Amino acid sequence: MCLPLLLLPANRLIISAMLFLAIASPTAFAQVPQPAEAPQPAEKTMKSMISAIRANFLPDFVAPGDEAFQAGMTREMLSSINQSLASRLTQGYTTTFLTRLNQQGFEVYVWKLEFKDGNDDVLVFMALKDGKVGGFWLR
Repeated sequence: MCLPLLLLPANRLIISAMLFLAIASPTAFAQVPQPAEAPQPAEKTMKSMISAIRANFLPDFVAPGDEAFQAGMTREMLSSINQSLASRLTQGYTTTFLTRLNQQGFEVYVWKLEFKDGNDDVLVFMALKDGKVGGFWLR
């Protein structure tokens, strides 16, 4: 004697589960990542340093830095960065926060710097410790 599939309780459970999984939206089970945002103080510091690069103004660039950062940055270094980026910054740009890393006691924030000229993007890395910039790199 052959019983229909739906009469056996185990089969009903399996078929019900398969039907549920087939009907349920896959996005209902996926975790949608929330857009990452840098803390306001870090974002403000990064933007002020980008503005200082554009203006080629060393005092504003080193102001948020710790003693070692201030002592290690020279006018020549800033001028070199300014020469390569000032015209692109003047044309316009947007920044997109990517992530935060913990490295050697610093909080390292990473942004994508995208220029309106459509040429290569730049990654901005800013290392903070106790609210002071210990490093600022453009790649």
